[in-house]
Amino acid sequence: MKILSTAIKKPSEINFILAQSHFIKTVEDVYETLVEAVPGIKFGIAFVEASGPRKIRTAGTDQEMIKLAIANAKNIGCGHSLLIFLKNVFPINVLNRLKNISEVVTIFCATSNPVEVILAQTKQGRAILGVVDGGSPSGVENADEEKERKNFLRKIGYKL
Repeated sequence: MKILSTAIKKPSEINFILAQSHFIKTVEDVYETLVEAVPGIKFGIAFVEASGPRKIRTAGTDQEMIKLAIANAKNIGCGHSLLIFLKNVFPINVLNRLKNISEVVTIFCATSNPVEVILAQTKQGRAILGVVDGGSPSGVENADEEKERKNFLRKIGYKL
């Protein structure tokens, strides 16, 4: 077995979700869930089948996001991987709904940070072992930084 890492390639402002799912109907269920969750949402989905024809199945409302999802799914190369790229929405707006889809097994990350996907390569194929999401800590926030964080959450409408 070999351990590999591969970077998710995307513009810095784009959020994405990396998950594992288990059935071909994932694409339609995720599509329906996302369009119901956020009116006007722009996204692209790529789901990699693990058996049968082993195709990358896609859907979305934005061609740029669909292309990003396909390119990164090819690069990761893991059966049952699910990639969702989000253009005008934060993952927090859709995560709980995604978690309730019966095919979704695991969510590895939901972020706009730089991400490396840690993979295992065997004779059978590849598996996602985990992710490196962003950087290591640079310290502990002080009182001013705490105030800044709280003000930011209120400014963008996530807290009252």
